[in-house]
Amino acid sequence: MATIAVFNQKGGVGKTTTALNVAAALAVLERNPLAIDLDPQAHLTHSLGVDQSTSNGIASFFRDERSLLDLVQYRPSGLRVIPSHPDLSKIDALSGKTRNVASRLREGLAEHLAKDNSPIVIDCCPMLGILSLNAIISADKVLIPVSADFLSMQGVQKVVALLDVLQARFVRRYDYRIVLTRFDTRRKLAFSTYDQLKKRFDGKVCDTRIMENVSLAESPAFGRDVFTHAPNSQGAKDYYALTQELVDSGFLY
Repeated sequence: MATIAVFNQKGGVGKTTTALNVAAALAVLERNPLAIDLDPQAHLTHSLGVDQSTSNGIASFFRDERSLLDLVQYRPSGLRVIPSHPDLSKIDALSGKTRNVASRLREGLAEHLAKDNSPIVIDCCPMLGILSLNAIISADKVLIPVSADFLSMQGVQKVVALLDVLQARFVRRYDYRIVLTRFDTRRKLAFSTYDQLKKRFDGKVCDTRIMENVSLAESPAFGRDVFTHAPNSQGAKDYYALTQELVDSGFLY
């Protein structure tokens, strides 16, 4: 199974929007995806209108050793999700010194979902800590959303530097892709940012760019992904194209 962590330490880059709608696009493609909300802000959970009970979310996996399979909830679109809860923020404090805590999710996925060949998309906590490390260590791919602005390059460099450290520590290779979000064709800065990223991270930048789109912004208010909320919108077209690009390139399988 392909396990993809959607991560960027810089806020406001469309991280949750990307995790949500890539997973939703995989559901449209009938890949039976599982989305895991590993962010205590629980934005992905809210965006899908999912039950946010503390006993039925990913926090109970870490706290009570619940099986991941018991925590999966099903959406009408075909998307499966393990929800989050603000109590997840306590995991860093409670488990910070526990041996092998950064590998807990990886072990849980191997134990409970090893036979499930469906893709897993993890919405990461933006802060670098136990939760984000669990996500990245569990993943074999990292998708880095980057907004088309001046500070984007620094955010990407921090993520890539972290992956280099983890590769050396765990003797494994991480494949990553960068996707430009909130792209406004009216702004020269957007095109300049895209060109700079292509030059700096050759072969790692997605051709598909996610345009600024009202439907992407408003769909979470209705508890829906963009394909359920506005299937003919530019946002739906962009995320479908992005997901198809990742599948065709072998990044998603």
